[in-house]
Amino acid sequence: MDGWVVVGAVVGGTALLWLLALVALAVARPRGNLLTEAIRLLPDLLRLISRLARDAALPRRVRVRLWLLVAYLALPIDLVPDFIPVLGYADDAIVVALVLRSVVRGAGPQALERHWPGTPDGLAAVRRLAGLPAAQAGGDQTPNAAG
Repeated sequence: MDGWVVVGAVVGGTALLWLLALVALAVARPRGNLLTEAIRLLPDLLRLISRLARDAALPRRVRVRLWLLVAYLALPIDLVPDFIPVLGYADDAIVVALVLRSVVRGAGPQALERHWPGTPDGLAAVRRLAGLPAAQAGGDQTPNAAG
């Protein structure tokens, strides 16, 4: 009988941790239509993450976070299964947004601009997703050339 109590406690604890993780994602999610933009930009975001993770010029702690993100995205187990329409990819987009904010703090916004594979409008959305001020999200990728 004691074995069933332990199994029940483990299952209950795991379910509670899962629910807490979902609540944390809901609290940390991008506001407004930014989550929808993040889901739409997910293919470009994945290329950006890969490029950033391979950039030896970035601090090691930033690259480690990016490689952990790549591992999370590659795992078949998600907080919300991907087969659930919209919500399945929303958890991935939220985790990507949180890591991008961390990357910007550790490596600067220039790293995003240098490695962004998509359109200027997409870069503006990624800058907003990364928590950068709207005044800097001009959509023009030429600041690297000037400065």
